[in-house]
Amino acid sequence: MAQHVVIAGGGPVGLWLAAELRLGGATVTVVEERRERDQRSRALTLHPRTLEILASRGAHGPFLEAGTPLPSGHFGGLGTRLDFRVLDTPFPYTLALPQARTEEFLEEHALALGARVLRGHRVTGLAQAPDAVTLRIRGPEGPYELRAAYAVGCDGVRSTVRTAAGIGFPGTPATVLGFLGDVRLDNPVPPGFAVCGPAGGVMAAPLPGGLTRLVGITPDDLTATWPGDLTLDELRAKVRAVTGHDFGLRDPVWLSRFGNATRQAERYRDGRVLLAGDAAHQHFPTGGVGMNVGIQDAHNLGWKLAAVLGGRAGETLLDTYHDERHPVGAALLESSRAQTALMTAFSPEGLALRGELSALLATHPALNATLAERVSGLSVGYPPADPAAHPLTGTRAPDLAVEGSEGLFSLLRPGLPLLLDPAGDLPAGPSAPGTIRHTGALVRPPSAWAGVRAALIRPDGHVAWASTNERDGTDGNHGR
Repeated sequence: MAQHVVIAGGGPVGLWLAAELRLGGATVTVVEERRERDQRSRALTLHPRTLEILASRGAHGPFLEAGTPLPSGHFGGLGTRLDFRVLDTPFPYTLALPQARTEEFLEEHALALGARVLRGHRVTGLAQAPDAVTLRIRGPEGPYELRAAYAVGCDGVRSTVRTAAGIGFPGTPATVLGFLGDVRLDNPVPPGFAVCGPAGGVMAAPLPGGLTRLVGITPDDLTATWPGDLTLDELRAKVRAVTGHDFGLRDPVWLSRFGNATRQAERYRDGRVLLAGDAAHQHFPTGGVGMNVGIQDAHNLGWKLAAVLGGRAGETLLDTYHDERHPVGAALLESSRAQTALMTAFSPEGLALRGELSALLATHPALNATLAERVSGLSVGYPPADPAAHPLTGTRAPDLAVEGSEGLFSLLRPGLPLLLDPAGDLPAGPSAPGTIRHTGALVRPPSAWAGVRAALIRPDGHVAWASTNERDGTDGNHGR
């Protein structure tokens, strides 16, 4: 039990967290209410930073093989799309892949590492003690309890774990109801199809099996009143009103509405209970970032929780999870609110604003690059507490070309801190416990890395420490 973690929720966030914990040596049980994987994919997009995370564990192959790379994304549904090809990453694109396939690959990865996944089991409550947490669970054969060192709620916006822990989830209710339909089209639309005007906005995305996802908002959808379930006739009417055509849409597989309720957990940790993904933040699904930010939550938490359980770090390391990821969640909510305002700007003034911003994106490459970095997750950093720290501290480390390796991401695959000694300057002798040491020059490093003679990279790929001084050393502090 000492190293046991129970994760409520077997979606992408819970499964990636389970894999990270197993990589770090923890025993993991994932409790998932669904008996079978939901084939209705809420998320369709893997962003560049998420692909980097997968690559840093050698898990990216199946995703790249099954997904469709798209070199652009959108910000607020503006007419000028974001060009991801300018990003400094091995994956300068979004990868279109249904969530069901993403979950399939992540579950295979977690199971291969030794995670236990219980389907048809639901967490119904929990109780904390100073040294453990006991979860109440209802399974196919009735209720039972699991005792663990920690519990993590990856169980969505209605999180039972969050509620049972007494963690507040303040925010604002829905005032916009978007619509979604996974349908067949007799007259298919081109890739990247999107229309926005006074009658509303509609975007289309291809799905496997000859299906197309149509999503949109009309002026009638700017309401907090639930109008009932979406029907095929209503979807057809909305699409025709916005675009002038219905494209022969038929045979719906899934019809749904979604709102812009925006909330964030007051804290991501309460004693032995932690939150990640939708259990920690809820927002309008602008740009398909939600699942990606959740996986990135799990990537930040996994190595820390495993290090604490394995005795490689003190429990205070877990406090840095909230300190680092809560601001990321807050920024996500602000960006989603801003994009929602743009996506619902149907008045003449609102359309004029959209036109101005689209023109700026088309003519100012730096603006495109900044927004693409934000949407893709590549811009996320964790500012150090010490203002005198090297400028790289807290930033994401790119896939540097390092002599004697396939690249930096390959060196991170064991999920341990990585001590880079490009110049061979560091004193001989063992590194801090659980740290991998690699001596090899950086090949044509980007300007920010020029002159770096030593660096400590956290298991999640962020820089913990860097130096340009000769014969410098490291204090072995891997927490920040």
